[in-house]
Amino acid sequence: MNKRYQVFVSSTYEDLQEERKEVMQALLELECIPSGMELFPAANDDQWTLIKRVIDDCDYYLVIIAGRYGSVDLTGTSYTEREYRYALQQGKPIVAFLHKDPGELVSKRCEESEGGKKRLKEFRALAEKKMVKYWKDPMELGSMVGRSINLLMRNCPAVGWVRADLLPDQDATSEILRLRNRIAELEDVLQSSRSYAPAGTEGLAQGDDQVLLEYHAGTTWSTDSPIETSASTWNQVFAAVAPKMIDETSECDLRKAIEYYVTDQKRAAKRRGGYERFECRLSDKCLGTVVVQLRALGLIAKSDKKRSLKDSQTYWTLTPYGDSVMNKLRALRRKPSAGSG
Repeated sequence: MNKRYQVFVSSTYEDLQEERKEVMQALLELECIPSGMELFPAANDDQWTLIKRVIDDCDYYLVIIAGRYGSVDLTGTSYTEREYRYALQQGKPIVAFLHKDPGELVSKRCEESEGGKKRLKEFRALAEKKMVKYWKDPMELGSMVGRSINLLMRNCPAVGWVRADLLPDQDATSEILRLRNRIAELEDVLQSSRSYAPAGTEGLAQGDDQVLLEYHAGTTWSTDSPIETSASTWNQVFAAVAPKMIDETSECDLRKAIEYYVTDQKRAAKRRGGYERFECRLSDKCLGTVVVQLRALGLIAKSDKKRSLKDSQTYWTLTPYGDSVMNKLRALRRKPSAGSG
């Protein structure tokens, strides 16, 4: 969306009319909106209230300082310095343009009183604490303003102004707000689904509760062969199969993952006892029990990826909560460093 930036131009007026003209032209060429008190008609508000309101509405602030301190208020402070200090207080991006050699200016463009000269010197010193440029003549000043404001717009992006007809209407704004609120609600739901088990699972076997995995032992199997069992826990079973479902896995591969887990357990025991290799096939009933239980616990869900009509297998994937539980069970913990308490 095309934005235009409003720039407040602060300076003494009578002695810098030609300079201000060059500055205004430079700002207009940048498609900025120049603002200065000479551009505003008299208002019911007192002058300082109006000045502050205009500065508040501006995106950037620039001050031009030459040989005059300017008209002062009851406190002895010039309006130019008050404007500068107010913009500074409001955090406006500021750039000051100081005349290189005020002593070369004609007398009518310089302060006559010692008090005025002193205050002008102090004001210049204050301005030099922020971004400052030095100019010699009006054309040089205009060129400097163009480059400096362009740099400010790149380095200090501001809110700016846009045409009213480019803004969304009230209905569109309300719909955007509704959608943002809905997104926030769904993000909360997603975060909750990653952290907590679904409601109603409190009474189900889970975690360190024991489960007996039923299988047929041997390298060849028959539904008539004896059923053997291997004791495990639901956490151990889930930790064994969960990595397979980080993307998704078929029910056939899920069966194999459980069989590998049982095989590894038995082989480890047989090696300790001097037994030979071991292989098994998980019973259909046990596979069904494991799948139903993990699904009921909210750890896995059917994959909704589309496949060819020839692929009739069932595929399973982790839920956000299942992914969180898997990380807790499988992620490696840092070992305590030596001497740590």
